[in-house]
Amino acid sequence: MRQGLGWDHMGVEASFGLELGGEHQVSGSEETKDRQVLPAMSTPDSPDGCLLPLHLDSAALDIGLDEVDSFHEAEENVPPFLVTYNLKPLKHQGAVFLKGVPVTAQIAQTERYTSGSKVRTSTLYSVHLTHGHFTWTIKKKYKHFQELHRDLLRHKIFVSLLPFNPLSRFSETRAHVETTSSEMPSLPHASGDSSRRTSSKQKYLAEYLNVLLTTSFYRNYHAMREFLDVSQLSFLADLGPKGLEGLIVKRSGGHRIQGLNCFGHHQICYRWSKRWLVVKDSFLLYQKPDSGEISFVLLFDPGFNTDVGKKSTETKYGVRIENFSRTLILKCSNYRQARFWGQQIKQIAEEHGPDYLRVHRFDAFSPVREKTQVKWFVNGSTYFDAVADALMQAREEIFITDWWLSPEIHLKRPALKDDFRLDIILKHKAEAGVRVNVLLFKEMEMALGINSGYSKRALMLLHPNIKVMRHPDHVSSIVFLWAHHEKMVAIDQSVVFLGGLDLAYGRWDDHSYRLTDVGPGEGAQNGTPKPEVPSEESSMVPQLWLGKDYSNMIFKDWVQLDKPFEDFIDRQKNPRMPWRDVGVVIHGKAARDASRHFIQRWNFTKTIKSKYKCPSFPFLLPKSVSTADKPHYTVPGSHSAQVQLLRSVDWWSAGCSECSILNAYVRCISEAEHYVYIENQFFISCTAGGTIHNTIGDVIVQRILRAYSMNSKFRVFIVIPLIPGFEGNIEMGGGNSIQAILHFTYSTICRGDNSIISRLKEKMGDDWQVYLSVCGLRTHGSMPNGSLVTEFIYIHSKLMIVDDRKVIIGSANINDRSLMGKRDSELAVIVEDTEFITSTMDEKPYQAGRFAHSLRMDCFNTLLGALSPPCFDVSDPVADGFFADVWRSTAFNNASLYDQIFRCLPTNAVHSHRALREYTAVPNLASTSPEWCVELLTQIRGHVVEFPLHFLSTESLLPPLNSKEGVIPTDVWT
Repeated sequence: MRQGLGWDHMGVEASFGLELGGEHQVSGSEETKDRQVLPAMSTPDSPDGCLLPLHLDSAALDIGLDEVDSFHEAEENVPPFLVTYNLKPLKHQGAVFLKGVPVTAQIAQTERYTSGSKVRTSTLYSVHLTHGHFTWTIKKKYKHFQELHRDLLRHKIFVSLLPFNPLSRFSETRAHVETTSSEMPSLPHASGDSSRRTSSKQKYLAEYLNVLLTTSFYRNYHAMREFLDVSQLSFLADLGPKGLEGLIVKRSGGHRIQGLNCFGHHQICYRWSKRWLVVKDSFLLYQKPDSGEISFVLLFDPGFNTDVGKKSTETKYGVRIENFSRTLILKCSNYRQARFWGQQIKQIAEEHGPDYLRVHRFDAFSPVREKTQVKWFVNGSTYFDAVADALMQAREEIFITDWWLSPEIHLKRPALKDDFRLDIILKHKAEAGVRVNVLLFKEMEMALGINSGYSKRALMLLHPNIKVMRHPDHVSSIVFLWAHHEKMVAIDQSVVFLGGLDLAYGRWDDHSYRLTDVGPGEGAQNGTPKPEVPSEESSMVPQLWLGKDYSNMIFKDWVQLDKPFEDFIDRQKNPRMPWRDVGVVIHGKAARDASRHFIQRWNFTKTIKSKYKCPSFPFLLPKSVSTADKPHYTVPGSHSAQVQLLRSVDWWSAGCSECSILNAYVRCISEAEHYVYIENQFFISCTAGGTIHNTIGDVIVQRILRAYSMNSKFRVFIVIPLIPGFEGNIEMGGGNSIQAILHFTYSTICRGDNSIISRLKEKMGDDWQVYLSVCGLRTHGSMPNGSLVTEFIYIHSKLMIVDDRKVIIGSANINDRSLMGKRDSELAVIVEDTEFITSTMDEKPYQAGRFAHSLRMDCFNTLLGALSPPCFDVSDPVADGFFADVWRSTAFNNASLYDQIFRCLPTNAVHSHRALREYTAVPNLASTSPEWCVELLTQIRGHVVEFPLHFLSTESLLPPLNSKEGVIPTDVWT
């Protein structure tokens, strides 16, 4: 079908001297050729001096049978969601309707009202339109039909005067197809309304519209689209219902973000602009009519409200729309119109988007999502592999946000080719039309060497469809201490990966936790070290960790990240630092929630940073949850569970405040019945006030004391890194940064009257060991020269498992930075099982959740080496035989063996700096008697070791005041 012209030709028509007031012939059948268009005159509804056609005659607009659509019943060909990235000016949008799907109109009712000083009443027609499964209602007066008729007639006459164009289908079909068309009766005069005449006119107007809507030549013309209140965004299934659209006048300002508004509140400080407003199920936006560019997106949230009237808007006939981040003022032509807009916007939000209009459990912005497909990942190997496969399935959008992103990271290992390198995958998808949007933390370069500027440049040079924004600007936003710490990858807003894993160097690992990588298969698992005899050539080719990916942050922090394939530590002499982490993938509505969070942050960053206000960095639109359960891709191995998205955000990071991660942690621990397993990069909390404010430590104490008073079994497992992940020589005490974190960690766990263990000892003496275990992880292997070596496994996980039924996985550490909301931004999910398997708890049958139980079993099997002969069962985590005889015993034995063989640090044998110097001066057994040590190492089970609670216990570990670490605010460390 012929589309409407792609340019505004109204001015050109005037140059032809076309007027609707005279008589002219129209093409069509012989009958219509003899018909004359009735003269136009001013009608009671017309503006002064504006001539409108008195009668509406569809025959006058007849262009022949060739241009009448023949609709067929076929599956709707829904326009792709990517049209949101390529919006055209309103007059040049062409076909916006679904192909092969009719548009029908029905005038359901009329309203009669008196406007202003007019004594005469006017009639307002409610036109109900249907297009496939999309329905909407527009309200029009008779004069609006007259204006439409005038515009369409001008359009037709202008096209008929164009020179013959052999490329025009319209010209060809007009020349070859017999043109006949049924006529439509003329409508009565606009004046003299009565109930009978109104009813008759109502019927004729509906017939008139339906005739025109069968013709694409008129249906796709911009005047018809504006009359119907439709645009390119109207019929995208992923944007939900049709919603409300139309031209409005809006006022500038209203942002609740410092620095975005004009100083003062006088009218001269405001600017009024005409915009095309689109209201969808969970957001509204407005576009510039001349360019189609989206100028702002307002997401519905618990702060959403609408109001009408001069008192709340400071504008006659004003409409006030607000959420947590902005107050938007619209100006209407009369009170009736203002009331209509205000009521309709609120009705759409409450009817179609109620999920985001209220605060949910844990004070979270998102609700609990039932029957969500979810899968856990332990370590980067399986996580990166699944991310790579999902990225390859992307059709429309990819969202990535990371604390640190390394463009050249290999997602599948061994890294024999570049096919699965992150930047290569993103480039291929961008070339295929997928839009890639990346949000990176902008670091203080003098304090942190992750070089996000290089990452941004490297990605954006790949393809125009890849956009990267960094936030915050430290000076303008006055944010110097906090970070965007969340990690997320979203595919088409339908599949979302999140957790503790940045797509960055050093993160890839598997359950082997290898210490070396100088050739295929090099490295040994715990147990008997297996000497490798690779060929001379292959042994010198690294395959798992290339260049900067081979790392040990304690030995040396990353440098020269713009040279990704150059080693920065000697892999022949220095072991790498094994990396343990946990991630999760969610689908469906929960994925929509996570994507909405990314969109909120992206749009917030675009709004506050002037360099991103250009159209090349588009506003993003959240997809509707109504289509969330039809993903085109699901990660294999996923299971159904109940999922809720959690986050820590504040006004500086996302334009609103939330600390639902902390609330979820506290409630889950408090409500735990059998055990709590915590695996985290940090463990800094409070038990009795002070400078630390998160109450996780306090609720652990309360829950253990409750179990003690009831004489019931309850276990708390805490697994954290043996040393904080900062560069420093542990043999010299580790440096000020390491000691600062150790100070607050020990203050939380065991040092001072307000520590967890001190408070427990006060009530139960040494019986606290029956309830609580604090451990770290360590492994060992051999270097290429054959020397034995050990290294602790760096725990970067942010994981809690409760009762084999609840799991929290995310990016949030257990400290105030991550949990209080006002500092670092974080993202997490709580997964609650709905599918159960028969297991054992406290030596009794127990229905364990499939998701939580399988994750906990994987953790325990790996940490305890339970699957290596002789194997043992870890299914019952609270039984005395397991907690005392397996978990605590294995941790103690492993720690003792490592101390005996390697004289490891940290250790309980060193209480002071003097003792540290003496301890490190003695050669270790691994260097003096390696053959015997190989035999001893066979007694190591898994990786779990006791956390050395007495290391440097007589020393103050706070940084000296005359050091650079000493002048940093305490909040940075906590």
